[in-house]
Amino acid sequence: MGFYGVFELFGPADESMSQSVLIDFLIGLQDRLGGVIPVDRFMREALYHPEFGYYSSNIRTVGRRGDFATSASLGTILGEAVAGWILRQVADGSGRDVIEVGAGSGAMARTVLGALGFWNRLKIKYHIVETSPVLRAEQQAALKGKRVSWHDSMDAALDAVSGRAMILSNELIDAFPCRVFERRDGVWCEVAIRIDGTSLAEVLIASELPPAASALGLEFAEGQRVEVHAAAGEWMASWSPRAHHVEMLTIDYGGPIEKLYYRRPRGTLRAYFHQQRFDGPSVFHRFGKQDITADVNFTDLQSWGEFLGWETRWMMTQGGFIGEFASRAKMIKIPADVALADLSGVGSAFQVLHQSIRRAG
Repeated sequence: MGFYGVFELFGPADESMSQSVLIDFLIGLQDRLGGVIPVDRFMREALYHPEFGYYSSNIRTVGRRGDFATSASLGTILGEAVAGWILRQVADGSGRDVIEVGAGSGAMARTVLGALGFWNRLKIKYHIVETSPVLRAEQQAALKGKRVSWHDSMDAALDAVSGRAMILSNELIDAFPCRVFERRDGVWCEVAIRIDGTSLAEVLIASELPPAASALGLEFAEGQRVEVHAAAGEWMASWSPRAHHVEMLTIDYGGPIEKLYYRRPRGTLRAYFHQQRFDGPSVFHRFGKQDITADVNFTDLQSWGEFLGWETRWMMTQGGFIGEFASRAKMIKIPADVALADLSGVGSAFQVLHQSIRRAG
């Protein structure tokens, strides 16, 4: 175990009234874990703890009024393209149930349902899987009167559609806790934190490497950091047996492993608070009050899916996806929509992955 740096746990904007409660909780967690907290476990508690977690208790909304915005909350052209993709899958015999996982403010669902048109809305049933009580309430208000059902888990949603559906997510995978590794002396060490009072020290520890993590099989320079969304792969494995005839669309920022860490020696882990981005030790400030995220390794998503029996149909940039599936792609004029499709910016920073599975059941 090696110490890497020491920082203050609480930043200048942290609220003082809850500091002692959080310190007691984190030190207790640290003791139970053997003296350090791996980054993925810190993220899991900071984002999803029932009382302290950002998504479970403290998120305000998604969009301009929240801590971060998604492509779906900024413009409508992405949702229109998703609707075009859905109609193409329906025409190809993929059923008439859509499951959106982690629907944020409900902006994507609202746009998709509007773009489907009246007659298609009568035929297609929309489902949302949402674990955040705060966001579910916002979604239900935004989609009041729409033909939408909510579920607490993928298992429940897939059971409701007998394993036959179109599944979509937008900026979901990046919200899973990720393990962080650093290259030291030619080997990969896991990054963890140790808390002492109000101070936090990053430490490097020896640990078992996750299987099928493409970044860990490459020869990076000394000091390079990488993230592995192992929890996302475990999540997919947990419900895949219930998927019998499914087309799945995953939209997120990131890319294939060969491009993901170009000129990014410290990796991609970061936090968002009040529309501001924070890197380095600030990621560990404001426990439960800010979003923590990392770019998605789409090479891993494909290989994990293929191991589980999913076929990779295609992967393209968000801009390419909009051009392929949005009916008005060549007539975009609204600045936000132009930005979402721009292949010199957001349109290439986000990727779209289509996977499918067919099995008897």
